[in-house]
Amino acid sequence: MIENTLNIVKSLRIQDFLDIIIIAFMISAVLIWFKDRASRFVFVGITFLAVIYLLARFFGLYLTSVFLQSFFAILLFVLVVIFQEDLRRFFERLAMFGRFRRGSRHPSAFTKSSDILAETLADFARKRIGALIVLQGKDPLDRHLTGGNDLEGILSREVLESIFDPHSPGHDGAVLIDGDRIVRFGCHLPLSLNASDFGNLGLRHTAALGLSERSDAICIVVSEERGTISVAKGEYIREFGTATALRTEIEYFFEKNQPLSREKFFTRWLRENKKEKVIAVILACILWAVFGYQREMIRREFAVPLEYLNVPEEVCLEEPKITKVNVMLMGHAQAFLLLDPDNLKISVDLKSVKPGQQEIYLAGKMVKNTGSLSVASINPERVTIKTSRLIPLSLRIEVLTENKPPPGIEVKSISVTPPEVRVLIPKHIAGKRVRIMTDPIDLSQLDVQRAFSPSLRYPNDIRFMGGKAPAIRVVVKTRKKESGTKK
Repeated sequence: MIENTLNIVKSLRIQDFLDIIIIAFMISAVLIWFKDRASRFVFVGITFLAVIYLLARFFGLYLTSVFLQSFFAILLFVLVVIFQEDLRRFFERLAMFGRFRRGSRHPSAFTKSSDILAETLADFARKRIGALIVLQGKDPLDRHLTGGNDLEGILSREVLESIFDPHSPGHDGAVLIDGDRIVRFGCHLPLSLNASDFGNLGLRHTAALGLSERSDAICIVVSEERGTISVAKGEYIREFGTATALRTEIEYFFEKNQPLSREKFFTRWLRENKKEKVIAVILACILWAVFGYQREMIRREFAVPLEYLNVPEEVCLEEPKITKVNVMLMGHAQAFLLLDPDNLKISVDLKSVKPGQQEIYLAGKMVKNTGSLSVASINPERVTIKTSRLIPLSLRIEVLTENKPPPGIEVKSISVTPPEVRVLIPKHIAGKRVRIMTDPIDLSQLDVQRAFSPSLRYPNDIRFMGGKAPAIRVVVKTRKKESGTKK
């Protein structure tokens, strides 16, 4: 057992470490995500079924394995339906990662904001003035808020008192606060669907809980009926009996959401949720040992196409030439699972080739798209090619026609632009008649068409100067037939 473990550790590569780190990070993110969510029970249920599936595979329980395998095939769609709001929130956070809405502020600014909020809301509670305040975290809130008016003002007791004055038109809505600034007031928040779990909540409390369930913001509610202060955070809402306790909660929230330096960010990340991170690393190592540990090297042979690149314009690569070779690849079984044989190819660079017959050695680095696999052998190791210098030549373009002109019309002349083209021909056809012709022009269309843009017909082993065939324009001039009787 110990010897096997040591062998596994010794065989670890840099890619394996990265594999484990990435999977551990993803598992820890999932565990932290579900830790404080009501939907964590769904996650526990899915995990339980996954354990049953693995045990069924291990003990050879065929029917159970097939049933659960079919279930997991549609599980992705089920998860999207169940966690659609959480997934949207996750992708919003991913898009905002590394971006800060504001620069770092001195802790005294947050202390001042906490004092203003705690004292003002405690005074509201004594006077039985209803209020709803949203403290924005890192999540964007625009899609959750409706209505309201932009303010972008400095947070102060006087502004809050004027907004939540019972005679003010915006006192029934929520105030959005970002740090030490009041961003908007008179906003309407989404209502919670789980408010009944906390007893008979009023509309403000239901709205506060609804937003806190959908984001990392906290919502502070002052009840005008009971004169109490409650804070909605995550999926819970609880009362705060004193201004001191409320101030401590607000200060902690501001400190947690304050933009940090890179060093402080990683320090906090390592310090928080240690248990979940340790579990994630253990699970990642187990998954790698079960599915990712590559125990033996195997070899497989593939027929790989051979492509010739950068052939000089004045050089012709003569037939026959080898177009496929056998390549033996070596690596672990998992690496072959990631390989797409259709993408394999050998690229031979002929930019410095000279006319004549020559051998080219096929090296392993010429084989493309092998992934983490290595090239064990190539058969044949060398290919022989024969090249010849092309001869420049000017050839006239011949216009082909078909069918007869419409009745009463005869062809006066046919002109082609350009009348000739410059080409390169190999030596073996020099002296022979080489023709470049257009596709046939349909003369029966002359009553509606006089100009044509046909394609060219030419031998496969000639090349055009510039690398491609020129665009051709054919103009047919017509005239009316003279009437008369033929004797």
